[in-house]
Amino acid sequence: MNDLELIFTMLGEASTAELEQVHDPKTFPEHKTVSREGGTIAKNARFELERKTKRAVVSSQNYLGEPEKQKRIANAKKEGST
Repeated sequence: MNDLELIFTMLGEASTAELEQVHDPKTFPEHKTVSREGGTIAKNARFELERKTKRAVVSSQNYLGEPEKQKRIANAKKEGST
């Protein structure tokens, strides 16, 4: 995950949180609707940036240098040998 992917993810989460406060949903379907609206805000912003820069925001880059599962296996082996 690169910086822009992280930023747009945060935008979706922050937008959803703001909409939750404004709409105050009570049921799961209402929460689902508000969540989709927050995600749509981030999606539209991402598409607008991609349209203007003519470059994709989404990448195959992994933010973590080593996948979490491999880290856990390595740590378990270290702990088991001490």
